[in-house]
Amino acid sequence: MSIVQEFKEFAVKGNMLDMAVGIIIGGAFGKIVNSLVADVIMPPIGMVLGQVDFKDLAITLKEATVDAAGVEIAAVKLNYGMFAQNVVDFLIIAFSVFMVVKVVNRLRRSVEAEEAAKAAE
Repeated sequence: MSIVQEFKEFAVKGNMLDMAVGIIIGGAFGKIVNSLVADVIMPPIGMVLGQVDFKDLAITLKEATVDAAGVEIAAVKLNYGMFAQNVVDFLIIAFSVFMVVKVVNRLRRSVEAEEAAKAAE
C-alpha cells in the first residue's frame, strides 16, 4: 500500500486512535500558536504602537487597596490587551483548522470520485 493511499484512508476513515493523536497534536499546536502570537506577532505590533506590551494593556476600574487587617485587596482591571492577544490566537487556530478541514474534504471527494469511477467500470 502506498503512503498516499494509506494517508487517504487515515484522513477519510479514521478511528479512535487517530482522534486521540489529533487531540494530542492539537494541544501541542495550540501551544505553538500561543507562542507565535505572544512572542512573534504581538511584540512588533507593540513596538509600532510605541513600545506597548499587549499583556500589560488594561483599564483599572478599582486600584489595589489594603484592608484594616493589612490584607491587600487586588486591583480590578479590564485586561483588554490579553483579550486582543487571545483574539489573534483564536483567528490563527480557526484559520488553521479551516485549512485542515478543507484538505480533508478535498481528499474525501477524490476518494469518493475514485470509488464512483471503479463502480462505473
